[in-house]
Amino acid sequence: MSNLLDLAKSTILIESEALNEMQNALNEHLVQLVERVISEDARLVVTGIGKSGIIAQKWVATFNSTGQRAVFMHAADAIHGDLGMIEKSDWVICISKSGESPEIRYLIPLILEMGNQLVAVTAQEESYLGKKAHFVLATPVKREACPNNLAPTTSTTLQLAMGDVLAVCLMEQRKFGSEDFARFHPGGALGKKLTRKVEDIMVKGNQLLVNLDNDFTQIVSAISSGRVGAIVVMDKDMVVGIITDGDVRRALEKRSDIQNIQAKNIMSVNPQMIQGGALAVEAFRKMEEKSITQLVVVNSQNQFLGVVHIHDLLREGIF
Repeated sequence: MSNLLDLAKSTILIESEALNEMQNALNEHLVQLVERVISEDARLVVTGIGKSGIIAQKWVATFNSTGQRAVFMHAADAIHGDLGMIEKSDWVICISKSGESPEIRYLIPLILEMGNQLVAVTAQEESYLGKKAHFVLATPVKREACPNNLAPTTSTTLQLAMGDVLAVCLMEQRKFGSEDFARFHPGGALGKKLTRKVEDIMVKGNQLLVNLDNDFTQIVSAISSGRVGAIVVMDKDMVVGIITDGDVRRALEKRSDIQNIQAKNIMSVNPQMIQGGALAVEAFRKMEEKSITQLVVVNSQNQFLGVVHIHDLLREGIF
């Protein structure tokens, strides 16, 4: 068991050290590449063979979900008709650890003859691919994490990381924000985090409201009917406080004259509020930060709209 644990730790160490080396190998090619792709609004055609081909598909999925148009082209299928997918303005990214595989060597002259920009992602900058490419993103590998130094492990980790590097840089340059991301991820829990607003989830209604001079019986009745564990205290049209079921319990523990208790006696002033148009995920973060379970929801003029409870967020699958 200890030998397996040592092997597991060694695998992570080998790959993490390789990532550090790749970081040091980054140069102006990356900067120039990103600037050119953005300025030309280029589509990326990403290709590879074997494990590198699988990595290329992941690159394409990441690019398309973060605002960069991209398609995958299998290096072997390219020479059997798939070259037809490449348009004149496309940039071709070729991922290959050795830069010398037969399929890659066959494909490169065809791409260059078509006049497309060629980007190499390779561990061997002096390889055929490295020398022919217009831009080189180096993924230097001293050894694979595989005990036999054969199975693509470290090399594919570096390739994946380089794809993330390029995607993040492109996102930053085109100012691709959370709203843009939400348009491409409308479904599932991720979509809800990025699109669901507080006003879509909050509980609303006058049953959540009491006035400053409402008595204890009215307070308890309002909390029970509101079903969010709290009520909002109003002074005319202004939100001035909040009373939670915890406040009620503490009042019962401290005072025997409950018939004399009014809302203004036990409310918490200046309650935490959030605008209805805010994302639900922002409400959750604010609750975490303040260690609370409810937020008063208001409009842009700070007028009462409703109350959102942490259980509402959890029930919606926001987290």
